[in-house]
Amino acid sequence: MKAIIICNGRIENYLYYEKYVKNADLIICADGGATHAKKLGLKPDVLLGDFDSLKEDDFSYFNKMDIEILKFPPKKDMTDSELTVEHAMEKGCDFIVLIGALGSRADHSLANVMLLRKMLDRGVKGLIVDENNEITLINDRIVLEGNSNTNVSLIPITEKVEGVTTKGLYYPLQNATIEMGSTWGISNRFICDRAEVSITSGLMLVVKSID
Repeated sequence: MKAIIICNGRIENYLYYEKYVKNADLIICADGGATHAKKLGLKPDVLLGDFDSLKEDDFSYFNKMDIEILKFPPKKDMTDSELTVEHAMEKGCDFIVLIGALGSRADHSLANVMLLRKMLDRGVKGLIVDENNEITLINDRIVLEGNSNTNVSLIPITEKVEGVTTKGLYYPLQNATIEMGSTWGISNRFICDRAEVSITSGLMLVVKSID
């Protein structure tokens, strides 16, 4: 079951996200992400948040529809994005795509990336996308699609990641160990249209990006 979570971060090219939002089983807006949903021409299933960043006219626009609205107090222990992730997992979603999750606020952007850990721990595939990046977190193996213009970066978020092995990338790795804080895994490239990254221990952010 696939969920799309629309956050209140930066979205510029709305057409770019059509390939991600199609065939979604559940669409949830985190507060001001509803404004993006309106521009995407989507009717979300759920609006969720404290609604401190959602324009009043956009709230009224969706409030007239048959949409579940879950309002939380401004003083809470989770961000709106985390609440939406929790809601999607409670609904049984095993694949969650977050859009609008990156932007000018580095704290919110980093916190959203770290939500990938919460999803992985619950057996849920998480993906954060914008017009230039796809970010996921692995503890075993992933197969990627791309081309010669696609960068792939590997970023450990545990003290070290062991058994790092790649296939289909310009700079191959074989049973390597990459420690947190190392930039060894930054800016590899595809040499064919499919690549594979596998690890034996630790947690690794895999970032597929284009300039």
